[in-house]
Amino acid sequence: MSKHTVLFELGCEELPPKSLKKLRDALHAETVKGLKDAGLAFDSIEAYAAPRRLALKIVNVDAAQADTQKRFDGPAKQAAFDNEGNPTKALEGFMRGQGITVDQVSTFQAGKVEKVCYLKDVKGQSLDVLLPQILQNALDNLPIAKRMRSAASRTEFVRPVKWVVLLKDNDVVDATIQDHKAGNVTYGHRFHAPEAITLTHADEYLAKLKAAHVVASFEERQAIIDQQVKTLADEVNAIAIVPSDLRDEVTALVEWPVALRASFEERFLAVPQEALITTMQDNQKYFCLVNADNKLQPYFITVSNIESKDPTQIIEGNEKVVRPRLSDAEFFFLQDQKQPLASRKEKLANMVFQAELGTLWDKSTRIAKLAVALAPITGAKAEDAEKAALLAKCDLTSELVGEFPELQGIAGTYYARLEGENAEVAESLGEQYLPKFAGDVLPKTKTGTTIALADRLDTLTGIFGIGQAPTGSKDPFALRRSAIGILRLVTENELDVSIEDLIKLALAAYGDVLKDHDKTLADAVAFLEGRYRAKYEDQGVAVDVIQAVQALSPKSPLDFDKRVNAVNHFRALPEAAALAAANKRVANILAKEAAPEGAVVEANLVEDAEKALFAELAKITPVVEPLFAAKDYTAALSALAALRAPVDAFFDGVMVMADDADLKANRLRMLAQLRDLFTKVADISVLQH
Repeated sequence: MSKHTVLFELGCEELPPKSLKKLRDALHAETVKGLKDAGLAFDSIEAYAAPRRLALKIVNVDAAQADTQKRFDGPAKQAAFDNEGNPTKALEGFMRGQGITVDQVSTFQAGKVEKVCYLKDVKGQSLDVLLPQILQNALDNLPIAKRMRSAASRTEFVRPVKWVVLLKDNDVVDATIQDHKAGNVTYGHRFHAPEAITLTHADEYLAKLKAAHVVASFEERQAIIDQQVKTLADEVNAIAIVPSDLRDEVTALVEWPVALRASFEERFLAVPQEALITTMQDNQKYFCLVNADNKLQPYFITVSNIESKDPTQIIEGNEKVVRPRLSDAEFFFLQDQKQPLASRKEKLANMVFQAELGTLWDKSTRIAKLAVALAPITGAKAEDAEKAALLAKCDLTSELVGEFPELQGIAGTYYARLEGENAEVAESLGEQYLPKFAGDVLPKTKTGTTIALADRLDTLTGIFGIGQAPTGSKDPFALRRSAIGILRLVTENELDVSIEDLIKLALAAYGDVLKDHDKTLADAVAFLEGRYRAKYEDQGVAVDVIQAVQALSPKSPLDFDKRVNAVNHFRALPEAAALAAANKRVANILAKEAAPEGAVVEANLVEDAEKALFAELAKITPVVEPLFAAKDYTAALSALAALRAPVDAFFDGVMVMADDADLKANRLRMLAQLRDLFTKVADISVLQH
């Protein structure tokens, strides 16, 4: 069968830059699905996307579907013919329905019954017939939140459609897509090459567009931008900040990228650089430049869609646009400094944190009390922790944070430094919100760790205390994320404290604001313990490892963490599977019949295998006990792996449920001793192998 190269292009008004890549990928995926469903084989599909176009090149696609045979089933052969072999009424009805005669009837075996059928030859449809429908379906299925109808057209799309190209090699495919008759005419760059371009073959697309100042491939444009940005940054010894979302958006805004470096006055560098970077990235789509120490430099890079004869005009135009934005940030920054951070508590006293839990100032005083109580656990200085907690929320009333909400905490750090606060207190104001998301960094200072912990514990305890625990869909205070933050702050800073003690300290700071301390304690502890699974699954730990540790309900997150790591390490050992199975067997035996009190009586050991296990247990116990005491669970479990051979031999050669009561009691005691050694770490009988 012959093969063809197909080119499809949908020309539009400028497509939404934030979703261009997603539209391209969806068009590709939907077309692949459509071709496969139609039974049309192809080698590959290249997808292109630029501001004014979505396009596909389908390489080596079948000219038509293969011819097939379709089977239409009739009655059983027995019911289709009478004794003389003539058609019965049932068969006549079937033939009438299919419009066939007796000589076109076949038979086939359906299980034990032979049935009659009609095998109809179905001619495969051609690519020309199938393609328009496949492409239209693909466009209809694109993920578009709001569709537009333009002019008199009834069809809808994300932007008004201006032209459609559909070529099979060098022939135009007769089709109407999105109410536009397909042709072989496309258009180049809106300014550099606005005139029509006739394509004589599907393979010319990329080259002809490039000659008309359009780089149709998204990846190629992105690579050009990356290279140009790097060159411009290198020239001034700087590194460009290129967030991936912004990089995609800029790539989606230009057909012919031309990066240009512009500058701004150095005086603006006195303003918190986060504010300047935010305004340049979000509002102007600029790439900012920093030096090796991550300090902002007085430059930015803009990516233009025009190759100007006089680039300085474009550069100066951008400098003129950015100046007022930087001036605004500077103005807010200077205004804020007229009022010391600590004096902003009056404003905090007028801002509600949560109706039943009071204002942000109430929260600040609670956090201060809690931070002082946490200081001995985190190793922070109590006076630093208290001071930082009282200043922590003050920057929320600042002009800078009002304009740039993502600067909460960061602004506080700048203002505290300017007021001469010590580094520990100043740094902690920005660190209190860490970690912001899964995998984010943690505070570096002990004071920052203390306030980050206190703030989360206060919110969690308070919300549970007023009976507003998160439900399946509602978690307005992001308590699930916050809980994982608490677990990380405790384990990664190796703080030896139980979840219960943390919640009790938070309850003490609330005092009688919360009515039922006992219920709140139970609910908040259960919620935090319930987050272990999400935390460790995110790290790629298997569920059975987490469950093996949860079976023991360790009280402290740090202890839980050490046990999880130990079981994870043990699980990879060659002895693990056999010992997990043995533990399961032991657990089942002891569940049916509890071991009697008392120690194993050596005189009652009769079989070699039980003597060997007894000797091994006697040898290994003094080795692992100090390891348990030191919470070195990984070393303890690794040492216990040596029990595999004697345990296997014991189960092979010893009847636990012996008729002799003394032998049976002795064996049960020995199994209980064995089980007890493992459950000092986790219930490894839970492990799946």
